[in-house]
Amino acid sequence: MPASEFPIAYPHTPTVECSDNYHGTSVRDPYRWLEDRESASTQAWIEAQNQLTFDYLSAIPQRPSIEQRLSQLWHYDQYRVPFKRGHRYFYRHNDGRQNQSVLYALEDLEAEPRVLLDPNPLASDGTVALTGLAVSDDGELMAYGLSTGGSDWKTWYVRDVATGEDFSDRLDWIKFSGASWTPDKQGFFYSGYPAPSEAAQLEQANYFQKLYYHRLGTAQAEDRCICERPDRKEWLFDGEVTEDGRYLIITVWQGTDPRNLVFYRDLQNPDAGNIELISQFEAAYEFVGNDGSLFWFRTDLHAPRGRLIAIDVEAPARSQWQEIVPEGQGKLEGATLLNDRFAIEYLEDACSAIAIYERDGTFVRSLQLPGIGSVSGFSGQRYDTETFYAFESFTSPPTIYRYDLARDESHLFRTPTLDFNPQNYETRQVFYSSKDGTQVPMFVTYKKGVLRNASNPLFLFGYGGFGISLTPSFAISRLVWLEMGGVLAVPNLRGGGEYGERWHQAGTKHNKQTVFDDFIAAAEWAIANGYTTAQKLAMGGGSNGGLLVGACLAQRPDLFAAALPAVGVMDMLRFHRFTIGWAWCSDYGSPDDPSEFRTLYAYSPLHNLQPGTAYPATLITTADRDDRVVPAHSFKFAAALQAAQAGSAPVLIRIETQAGHGAGKPTSKQIEEAADRWAFLAHTLAVDASALEV
Repeated sequence: MPASEFPIAYPHTPTVECSDNYHGTSVRDPYRWLEDRESASTQAWIEAQNQLTFDYLSAIPQRPSIEQRLSQLWHYDQYRVPFKRGHRYFYRHNDGRQNQSVLYALEDLEAEPRVLLDPNPLASDGTVALTGLAVSDDGELMAYGLSTGGSDWKTWYVRDVATGEDFSDRLDWIKFSGASWTPDKQGFFYSGYPAPSEAAQLEQANYFQKLYYHRLGTAQAEDRCICERPDRKEWLFDGEVTEDGRYLIITVWQGTDPRNLVFYRDLQNPDAGNIELISQFEAAYEFVGNDGSLFWFRTDLHAPRGRLIAIDVEAPARSQWQEIVPEGQGKLEGATLLNDRFAIEYLEDACSAIAIYERDGTFVRSLQLPGIGSVSGFSGQRYDTETFYAFESFTSPPTIYRYDLARDESHLFRTPTLDFNPQNYETRQVFYSSKDGTQVPMFVTYKKGVLRNASNPLFLFGYGGFGISLTPSFAISRLVWLEMGGVLAVPNLRGGGEYGERWHQAGTKHNKQTVFDDFIAAAEWAIANGYTTAQKLAMGGGSNGGLLVGACLAQRPDLFAAALPAVGVMDMLRFHRFTIGWAWCSDYGSPDDPSEFRTLYAYSPLHNLQPGTAYPATLITTADRDDRVVPAHSFKFAAALQAAQAGSAPVLIRIETQAGHGAGKPTSKQIEEAADRWAFLAHTLAVDASALEV
């Protein structure tokens, strides 16, 4: 039965008289009341919408087989990349049936793994997650952060690695921060916020972060403030102790702007203050390591694709800076000092490449990778002769390798085995022309033998923001789509980081429409090249990708049959008023600026829906405890889209409970949500689920 045959009676969503004046333009906000997620009226609305959505989804005949297949595929051994501290190795593992991955320790590579921290017993519904970890250099102590219900807020604790016992230390109200131990293991640096009010902890804007030093065994109230700027409430701080223990590197950001400052502090001098090494927000600087007073940084200063430089803090004048590895054709994604050499990851047309350089910048070799895909790992310390990395693609799960840096040899460490044959599928990289003629790359994955006869259901997934690169990556849920005969297309839109900072900036602020143009052009290319038709085309994306989907739905409702916007930024006039939303102004611009307001208003998904329009079938997903992109974005967009819909396609919103923006979501919830998404698309696009290998 096609989607339009389901009877849809949307819950009544009252409107209120509410408007704001933006630089002389009056803008109505009739669903403002939905911003109060705790009110009785909002809670009743959530319950009614979920009732409608889950009744609809449960009636889809393909859903049981989709969920069954997802569960089968999910149940395989999943490993994270190990790392070494002291003589111990640490890694996370999930057998596929656990809601949260378990942290293990190995005394050596041949030893039996020992459970160091299992978050699963901490909550009956699996919603407590390990979301922060810092192990001391000798591998004896670890600081770890737990989050509850998907919140970005973390509470940090300290554990003895040998005994598995916790110390009395507890640190609250930590967000967007790791931890870095001092060599003496007496304490660590971290960044925290003032405690928010209990009622507003999931909505209140996050300002005035401070960098602290916590001494082991003392109360958090006694922690020493290392760096704060009351006159710069937006500044965020990260403290990293150099491997030799001599310096504290303080990286300073303004929200999500990639440009940052760098301060440092001499830890051998108790009276030393913070010294400003990089004092202007002009470029990105990432600390790589040091040799005494010589500091190495990855930077995009005068090199939008990135380069490696050295600064001697005893002679810090710019005229004395040294270029170690110059800018190349690929984007310099990251660098690590290992075996007294630099291991550098590049992106070449959005695929990973690894090269080894001497400390003076002399090229040594390229690492031979298994194919076209993505690499992660390569962590370690300066004189380590081994490291670990993972290689993955769209159809192959992360395979873990141990790399002998001295011998240039990679050995399999963990090979996941699951009930899926990647040899039955292929991935092509194509380049298409966007609206302005720019060539944009896109990965297209499908089952071998798929014909370009315009009958294939195609899922177009995108992001396009904040300099984030979409490289070939594995996701269990996508396998089900491919098994059903679906095509997966992932374009590398401007706004991302695939080609460096110029590519990123080409999709920000007044250029944001370029991102939507790139995505729309990808859809048009897929149709023109016979992969699909508008009646078989779906789009999806999360967070900034949810904004992408919402904007393209509003601009080209005729081009797509279905839309899956997840945890999206939909109200571009009020995003900066909640939690960390102000930090996104570096990419989006600010509605408080008259010219940027006009740009934001022109594409804001919430404000560009037109009553009387036939919109695609839409399943909006969000979560009640999302404190990054607050759920009011999705609530208001769903209400407005339901009111505007003139076609027969359903407009549904699925609101997960005890979940947040996505990090730490239990396996059970991930499977249920994925089953709902694919069932919705299978039903809307008339996809045959009988091909699933159940």
